[in-house]
Amino acid sequence: MQITTTTPALLFPAISLFMLAFTNRFLSLAGRIRSLHDQHRDAMDDSVRAQIENLRRRVNMIRSMQGYGVLSMLACIFSMIALFEEFLVASQILFGFSLLFLVISLVYSFMEIRISIQALDILLKDLEQK
Repeated sequence: MQITTTTPALLFPAISLFMLAFTNRFLSLAGRIRSLHDQHRDAMDDSVRAQIENLRRRVNMIRSMQGYGVLSMLACIFSMIALFEEFLVASQILFGFSLLFLVISLVYSFMEIRISIQALDILLKDLEQK
């Protein structure tokens, strides 16, 4: 397979958009955690405990999503550097790793979305009980 510098360069906008989306998710979770902390500092019921556990899992997943996104970007950059230096095999391997890291990041994203749906279910169950 022959790749040129434009091949890894095509990933830059996609990775950047994913990183922006992951950061927005993190910021919204941080706001939710702060809100829960302020509202329920003294009173902790089962619903709040379940939400806290859910939020903790989601924050850890977003950290992994962002980490693999950064690794994908770095592998992509090093792939381009290897192409400039005419290390074709190394550039192909690095580009492959970049794609792999991006896929792992997206899998974490999918799993985090599923967990966020569970968080909404916790809130709906709490509303139904009251």
